[in-house]
Amino acid sequence: MPSGNSVSHWIELLQSSGSPDAAEQLWARYFERLVRLARGRLQRQPRRAADEEDVALSAFHSFCRGTEQGRFPRLADRDDLWRLLVTLTERKASHQVRDERRLKRGGGAVLGESGVGGPDEGFAQMAGREPTPEFAAQMAEECGRLLSCLDDPELQSIAVFRMEGYTAAEIAGRLGCAVSTVERRLRLIRQIWKEKTA
Repeated sequence: MPSGNSVSHWIELLQSSGSPDAAEQLWARYFERLVRLARGRLQRQPRRAADEEDVALSAFHSFCRGTEQGRFPRLADRDDLWRLLVTLTERKASHQVRDERRLKRGGGAVLGESGVGGPDEGFAQMAGREPTPEFAAQMAEECGRLLSCLDDPELQSIAVFRMEGYTAAEIAGRLGCAVSTVERRLRLIRQIWKEKTA
């Protein structure tokens, strides 16, 4: 039987019961490594819709969901886990690059703010001070739709606080939890919304 702090133990817990604590332990141990791996894969690619954190988050989410569903029966130890996470991350990064190059997204030729004008120009120079009533109505409708995608009331609260401009630290203070918990939940919210709008 693996010890309580071993990767094998956490894998076993995730496989047997879908333990959120096990997922959190594995997340804490591997997420930064996955971000670095994804960053290397996306190095020279435009990252407008998603970045390396989004890729790592998506890979880890797929790992957790697949493990809970029994799709990885030969997953037994840290070596098996790392190989699986590398494979998932590389696939997600590859899909991200492919998707960014699709014609409907500009075929890789979409310009960012730097392509709009000189150093003192850009999108900030184009926007008026107040949104039009039509735009405000569209934004309110879209915010309501996105919030309805979140089944968990705590995720909805975090999303609303963030939309209102609160920092992760301020949200953590309001909810009485750790900043890392809020940041993790914000990444989950982004992932859920990304899947719902894809």
